[in-house]
Amino acid sequence: MDDDALDSRQPESVAAVLKVFAILQALGESAETGVSDLSVRLAMPKATVYRFLQTMKTLGFVRQDGDSERYGLAMRMFELGTKALQYPELVELAKHPMQMLADRTGETVHLGMLIDSEIIYVHKVDSRHMLGMYSRVGRRAPLHCTAIGKVLMAWEHPERRELILDGASFQRFRDKTIVDRQDYLAELDRVRSQGFGEDREEFDDHIRCLGVPIFDRLNQPVAGLSVSFPTFRYDEARAPELVAMLTQASRQVSQGLGCTQFPLDPADAGSRRR
Repeated sequence: MDDDALDSRQPESVAAVLKVFAILQALGESAETGVSDLSVRLAMPKATVYRFLQTMKTLGFVRQDGDSERYGLAMRMFELGTKALQYPELVELAKHPMQMLADRTGETVHLGMLIDSEIIYVHKVDSRHMLGMYSRVGRRAPLHCTAIGKVLMAWEHPERRELILDGASFQRFRDKTIVDRQDYLAELDRVRSQGFGEDREEFDDHIRCLGVPIFDRLNQPVAGLSVSFPTFRYDEARAPELVAMLTQASRQVSQGLGCTQFPLDPADAGSRRR
């Protein structure tokens, strides 16, 4: 095919690509969606939406529920997304320790990483209870009022932390949300000193979270691991036991990333303060 033929087809090809990504973006914002909903939402003919969905389904990037016939993203999209992570092996390394944490606590376990000035959940294991924290892989959350956000910032290099926080919004989500930057920095000192982070109903009502950082071969924080509880199932007296379980899981994942001097080990407790 000559260059003139390619040029004549390019506008149509670009438009098709834009439509595909618009559909994928819309599917990523809801669990399952029908053709009609997508058509209205994207101002796109139903026949076009259907055609693209069927193609993406054939390729394995979209799944269709057999009963409702609604569409959602398939695991192949997640597998593709993890390849964009700085540490693509992180999720695989974390799967088993996270499942063990969820089995032992019965609660939702999250793995989160820094993106821009927010965290993004890259893996989760759901609570075995009917009532638990709502979340999904790919969901973003703020740094200033989540346990994972706090531990990532508490162990971050001070200069880089300041740059990251310059892009953060200290939005108030709940009455207990820390919205003052200096108060937040004081909170980070406390988090680093005690060796774990807490969300005390600061982001979601009636949800408590405990979190610890995960480190790479340079002992730099690259991710955070947390367990989330509805407040009526959270027992303050169990916090040390829960933190110990989180720390053990973090140690296992960190060692898999090449960390040889785990910063949360008791021998390094004296170096937690800066």
